[in-house]
Amino acid sequence: MNRNVNLFRSGSENSKRRRVLGELYIYGVFVATLSLMGCSGHTPSSPSQPFDVIVRGGTVYDGSGDPGEVMDIAVVGDRIAAMGDLRGADAVLTVDASGKAVSPGFINMLSWGVDSLIEDGRGVSDIAQGVTLEVFGEGISMGPVPPGPLSPELLASFDLNEGERPPWTSLGDYLKYLEDKGVAPNVASFVGATTLRIHELGFENRPPSSDELLRMQELAREAMREGAMGLGSSLIYAPAFFADTQELIALASAVAEFDGMYISHLRSEGDRIDEAIDELLTIAKEADVRAEIYHLKLAGRKNWARFEEVIAQIEKAREAGLDVATDMYTYTAGATGLTAGMPPWSGEGGINGRIARIKDPVTRARILEEMRSDQDEWENLLQAAGASGVLVTSFKNEAMKQYEGMRLSEIADRMNLSPEETVLELIDADGSRVGAIYFLMTEENVAKKVALPWMSFGSDAETRAASSEDRLSPVHPRTYGTFARVLGKFVREENVISLAEAIRKMSALPAHRLRITDRGKLERGYFADIVVFDPATVADKATFADPHQLAVGVEKVFVNGELVWNEGAATGRLPGRFVRGPGYRVRQKEVVSNAARGGA
Repeated sequence: MNRNVNLFRSGSENSKRRRVLGELYIYGVFVATLSLMGCSGHTPSSPSQPFDVIVRGGTVYDGSGDPGEVMDIAVVGDRIAAMGDLRGADAVLTVDASGKAVSPGFINMLSWGVDSLIEDGRGVSDIAQGVTLEVFGEGISMGPVPPGPLSPELLASFDLNEGERPPWTSLGDYLKYLEDKGVAPNVASFVGATTLRIHELGFENRPPSSDELLRMQELAREAMREGAMGLGSSLIYAPAFFADTQELIALASAVAEFDGMYISHLRSEGDRIDEAIDELLTIAKEADVRAEIYHLKLAGRKNWARFEEVIAQIEKAREAGLDVATDMYTYTAGATGLTAGMPPWSGEGGINGRIARIKDPVTRARILEEMRSDQDEWENLLQAAGASGVLVTSFKNEAMKQYEGMRLSEIADRMNLSPEETVLELIDADGSRVGAIYFLMTEENVAKKVALPWMSFGSDAETRAASSEDRLSPVHPRTYGTFARVLGKFVREENVISLAEAIRKMSALPAHRLRITDRGKLERGYFADIVVFDPATVADKATFADPHQLAVGVEKVFVNGELVWNEGAATGRLPGRFVRGPGYRVRQKEVVSNAARGGA
């Protein structure tokens, strides 16, 4: 009894104890025990001292894609200490996983939990699905923070009021801030190409000067030294849209010096997707950098039949030696702002510049003309989805919230305006981009993407708790269901991929892409990010009509050896760490090497 109480002891004492034990394990305090395990990884039936946790009798899927094997897993501190037949071994906490699957924690390759984890570090919507690592940085990252007054967009990103500044200045500072404040999942981030551009150019529509570009590159390098995973871009949005390929090559080259990855929301996911993929491949080749496509999709009905063509384009590049892969969310709709139906040039100067153009009669007429025109110079999501395919989800202005949860076509009818005019009116009235869901894809293509061997997954959403406050606004169901949907719909119900392969694509594959060497697999010495779930019941429950529903079927989740999710509820433990990228590890090796040589 006392042992179990000790495991859930509040405060920093127990966390410190567990972290120290993990470090001692790595450096050999348990060498005597480990030496008895043999090469197989099995331990003797009577180890010399109790483990902290033993997960017994589950079917263990180690993340490699190999079939599951019934065995036990033991944890000491924050690391996996043993795997195999541990009959007779003692532990502070023993979990009976008989009849259940046991897997590595899942990696969310595109998370927007940057604000929500500050507000509620439990990360309930993702933890309930087995997510143990949140990766941020799709174009916008939480650092480096530019000097001077912050734009409305950045104030919104940092969840600040006008005149305020965040309590961090760099991306590394932000991630350490999260760790110190306390979060249940681990956290990591790419540095945003948009953030680097804003830091030096603001929201101006022009190329950087040579000096500005050099400073942007150095900011990227510093982010890598702090632990960023690489460079992220989101090229359909202003001011990211203003960056040309050469600018992106220069920034990607900077992160490539640290083995970072370039990951991008392509300049087009519809009519010009082939050109957009070519741009990514050019950046990968010229910068000599690994590359990944965020949420690969074929947007708009007229593009659905191009799936095989697009996959062949990527496969050809991979066969030629380029290290390129993709990730996705598991739904037929995306989510962004109503501004995604406006020409990118209208976003110069940020939301204030956009609204000023909406208010100017001459410029407003030009915007409306381009919104209605049949062109392929920019990605018009309003045309791709149609007004009836746009679900409006969030406003800042209380007076506008009456329209939340309505289709754009319904709002247009109520206002007696065209859909395009309605978009401008809503943005102007709310003073924001106005959140919206766009129905753009087909279920057939979603299933085909799930089956791709180089496809991993990302929610592209905040973390929520399905609380009464959350329920005040509609959200995309991917917020609560992206990963559970893989296991329930695409594994159990539709047999698109095997359970072992699904787990690989949610754990070891993204860990390898990110160059994380001690997470993403169940292996002795790895961090103990462990999920216990029922393959027969795991499922997403969130829908577009009723999105605030937690996934079911995940019974226990451990992060760094601590139980953060237990039988349908968060435990309140917040053991998440700042997971640093390859540049940080290189830096530490250089420090050790210099010290060994007597250097600084």
